Parts: sequence; structure tokens; C-alpha cells
Amino acid sequence: MAEKETGRVEAFSDGVFAIAITLLILEIKVPRLPHEAPPPALARALLELWPSYLAFLLSFFAILIMWINHHGLFNLVRRVSPGFLYANGFLLLLVSFVPFPTSVLAEYLDGGALNAAAAFYCGTFVLISAGYNLLWRSVVRGDLLRPEVSAAHVRKIDRAYRLGMAVYVASTLVALVNGPLGLAMNLSLWVLWAVLGYKPSAGS
Repeated sequence: MAEKETGRVEAFSDGVFAIAITLLILEIKVPRLPHEAPPPALARALLELWPSYLAFLLSFFAILIMWINHHGLFNLVRRVSPGFLYANGFLLLLVSFVPFPTSVLAEYLDGGALNAAAAFYCGTFVLISAGYNLLWRSVVRGDLLRPEVSAAHVRKIDRAYRLGMAVYVASTLVALVNGPLGLAMNLSLWVLWAVLGYKPSAGS
């Protein structure tokens, strides 16, 4: 019964991740040109959409990595609780919000408001990091972990989540004065989340 409950919650969550990652493509609009426009005009219009392409790619991979980590976290859970469900719902709320700051970033990526747009984008991931921390706390404090998960493994994930939050906050502050650097700091966490192993190893 417990595995069925966790399976239902993860299936619902997967649907939200899938919708959020699909909505990102809606930011890329088809150029509106007269039908008699020459091919070079359309080519230029398509090239001018590079901010939308870049923002789409950034958020696509960000949501993909978030989904992979969400799946890894669920593999450690043996049952669910009301607190866990609400924490997971809060995280899904934030994930579904990602297409909006992606649109803002795409709109102002090549303009004077880049720093504000980058800070807004990075700030969204501060909230998402808070959502993951809240979900993880609900697992640990609610005694929802599988019995084979050791204290050392819990500490490893704790450290990664705390580091992630610190870097996301720092990237948001940096983006206020240097948008590209703030975004680079934000994206650097892809490495941490990509290599963070949720499956307990023999030594942990």
C-alpha cells in the first residue's frame, strides 16, 4: 500500500514536470512577416529569436535536472504523509511557475533590463531550492525514509541542499549588478545536481 501511495504521488508530480517543460516552447513565437517577404528576412527574424532559444534551453535542462532529482528523492521514500504531500505540492507550484521567469528572461536578455530579468530568474530558483529543502525535511523528520538509508547519506544530501540554497541566493544578488555572471553562477549548480547520488552506496 505504501509503495502504491508513493507511486501515485510521483506519477502526478511527473505530469506537472512534463507540462512545465512543455510550456517552455510556447515562449518561442513564430515571426510575423508579410508572406511576400524574401527568405533572408525570415532567416534574420529567426536568428533574432536567439534570446528565446537560449532561455528555452536553460530552463528545459533546469527542469529536466529538477525532475531527475525529484525522482531520486522519491526512491528514498517508503511512504507518504500529509506534510510530505503539502511540501511536494508547494514544490510543484514553483516548478509550474518556471515558464514565466523564462519568458521574462527571454524578453530582456539582450536589453538594458537584463540584470533585473536575470535576478528574477535566479530568484525563482531560490524559491525552488527552498521547496526541495522543505520536501527533504518532511521526509527526514517524518520518518519516511527507507530503512537502508544511512545517517551519512542523509548528511550528504543535507550538505548538497544547503550549498545549493547558498549559491542560488548568491547568484540572485550578483545578478542584480551583473546579470550574465549571476546566470552563470545559477547554471553552475547543474553540475552539483547532476552528480548528486540519491541511491545509497555501500559506504554511506
